[in-house]
Amino acid sequence: MTSIASEEWLRDPAVRRVITALEAQRPGGVRFVGGCVRNALLGLPISDIDLATQLPPADVANAARAAGLAVHETGVEHGTLTLVADHRPFEVTTLRRDVETDGRRATVAFTEDWIEDAYRRDFRMNALYADPDGTVFDPTGGGLEDVRNRRVVFVGTPEDRIREDYLRILRFFRFHAWYGDGAPDEAGLRACGRLKEGLSRISAERIWMETRKLLSAPSCLAALEAMEASGTTGWVFPEFHSVQPLTAWIHAEHLLGQSPDPLRRLAVLIAPSADRGRTFSARLRLSVRERTRLEAACGSDQDFRLADPDGDPAALYRLGAETFCDRLAVLMSRGAGGVVIEGRFSKAATWRRPVFPVTGEDLLGLGFPPGPVFGQTLRRLEDAWIASGFELSRKALLSQCPDVSS
Repeated sequence: MTSIASEEWLRDPAVRRVITALEAQRPGGVRFVGGCVRNALLGLPISDIDLATQLPPADVANAARAAGLAVHETGVEHGTLTLVADHRPFEVTTLRRDVETDGRRATVAFTEDWIEDAYRRDFRMNALYADPDGTVFDPTGGGLEDVRNRRVVFVGTPEDRIREDYLRILRFFRFHAWYGDGAPDEAGLRACGRLKEGLSRISAERIWMETRKLLSAPSCLAALEAMEASGTTGWVFPEFHSVQPLTAWIHAEHLLGQSPDPLRRLAVLIAPSADRGRTFSARLRLSVRERTRLEAACGSDQDFRLADPDGDPAALYRLGAETFCDRLAVLMSRGAGGVVIEGRFSKAATWRRPVFPVTGEDLLGLGFPPGPVFGQTLRRLEDAWIASGFELSRKALLSQCPDVSS
């Protein structure tokens, strides 16, 4: 019998409080499920600890409150409550089966059957359960094999699972990026290709959430190449035509010791046009910060001559360290001649933006009235200060101002 009993989190006091509360209501009626079991078997970090239970939601809530746990109805219509123990959230979901689905949402009925619950999940490696003592259960009969082989395989018929929720197309590629090894499951890949148009039913926000997670995987190239082969990229990334630039950048990430950055990787894929960044951001409804960064990363470097490291101080000042590194990544990945990145990322990491010593108050004190000339003069002085390597003093800069007192 497979077990994860050695996992430290099984003995965590907050975890035990939740288990004890639910077991008091129905002994043997609760199991760990999904990512925490899968990652424990794969030897990967555990982020969220989710549980499945035979208890209906009302009984879960009553048992939790009786044990002094906070209860939040985060998805009660689908059987999910969030219990809080020692300031930590735990999702607890009643076993369920799908009654009706429309490719986005499901109407569910609650059940006490672990097998029914397993067969409505997406992938076999996500349909693994573990008792409170760590004993692992594999109702589909393929989850443990998939973990051993690092294969992402749909539960049952791939087409059926996808039609229940078309977002599972992107989840297939995202899970392959994080947990797969070798070529993707062929039946799953074919089904994703055949049903890709169903992604048009999925909200932009959900598509971007999955895309960002996919691009965050340490090695996402195989998954992206599989998306290309299935024809799925046209529904997610119509702004790019090849993953080749990302191949070069991920190689550079490893050399530089850089952690995966999904926005930088995205810029590498869709640059060099700022219009592409703007279109992608609007279509998938990126946040204001994400949109601003992506458009800046995809912009032109012609004003900053990033091929020449001697211009780095000025470029860092004008662009900021993040956009500076984003644009370097874009240029390097597209084979821009002469772009050397070694040492420049570490320089950006320690960069401290100098403070321009002249202020608007200084110009007002010299008699400059507010208006176009005022702004032009301030910008000209800043340009001179940057060109000096940030060396010119306030006094020296102000001495360059014309006399406006007469």
